[in-house]
Amino acid sequence: MGMRKQSDANGRTDRRTISIVVPCFNEEEALPLLTPRLSSLGDQLEQDHNVEILMVDDGSADQTWALIRDYAQKDCRVRGVSLSRNFGQQAALTCGYDAAVGDAIVCIDADLQDPPEVVLEMVSKWQEGADVVYAIRRSRTSESAFKTTTAGLFYRLIRGMGARHVREDSGDFRLMSRRALDALNKLREQHRFIRGMVGWLGFRTAEVHYDRGPRVAGVTKYPFRRMMRFAVDATVSFSSFPLRLAYLLSAGLSLIFCGYLLYSTFMHAFFGQSVVPGWFSLVILVIAFGAINLVCLGIIGEYVGRIFEQVKERPLYLVGSDTRDEC
Repeated sequence: MGMRKQSDANGRTDRRTISIVVPCFNEEEALPLLTPRLSSLGDQLEQDHNVEILMVDDGSADQTWALIRDYAQKDCRVRGVSLSRNFGQQAALTCGYDAAVGDAIVCIDADLQDPPEVVLEMVSKWQEGADVVYAIRRSRTSESAFKTTTAGLFYRLIRGMGARHVREDSGDFRLMSRRALDALNKLREQHRFIRGMVGWLGFRTAEVHYDRGPRVAGVTKYPFRRMMRFAVDATVSFSSFPLRLAYLLSAGLSLIFCGYLLYSTFMHAFFGQSVVPGWFSLVILVIAFGAINLVCLGIIGEYVGRIFEQVKERPLYLVGSDTRDEC
């Protein structure tokens, strides 16, 4: 799909549009610090491009939506969308991607851990021909050792299970061209792992590197429980390896059982004694096989549950308010 060209105030038609998508959830403390940085970034981009700032409120319980509405009234480049409830960060990001009209679309979190100024480098890479520009974290000094260690293990695990297109040390801070975003928007999976979906698309990619800072205000929206849920979504969505665990476990247990059987036969034939007299060994085997069966059923149930969610074809999100409709 060709690039959209829009006229500026002087009537020029060679300017393309940059959309900046910002998912927000309970960010009333961070938004007063974020909006001046976004406006400054928009001013710099407007030297050569038209700019759209799309802020998506993911059902916040604080004053986030009120702040977004005020920002939209003060800056005509800003559009606010409020979801009817909290659908999750990936759904809010999807809403922003669906609504964005730009030729290049950038996603950035509201907590300012990802500096908005890096977007200028990403746009430069896009102008050189890249369809997807990944922002790679050069350092994560603001994050705990536990989080950085578990994040590293997660990326190694999921890549080892076959999802080799997932970029390590990259999050949802990226730029996508219009044709890449149009391709992504065709993927309407209920349980979304967008950074993996973007890698799956292919297209020409580029990278910029930056140092990730601390959250400027508020608290993280990804506690350990949500991180684990996100990891499960990523693993199940992009790998069938967990389903193959049943084969691997059964093969391993069969080898152990056969070895034990041969050893028992040998001891009985040549020494006339049982290896383990009594019921203890039998009880252990029953418990082991029962536990493994339950684990395998749980894994299968996770996949079947996702199929059930997908075939219902419910919308990924519902919009409650839009500043464009309030004008």
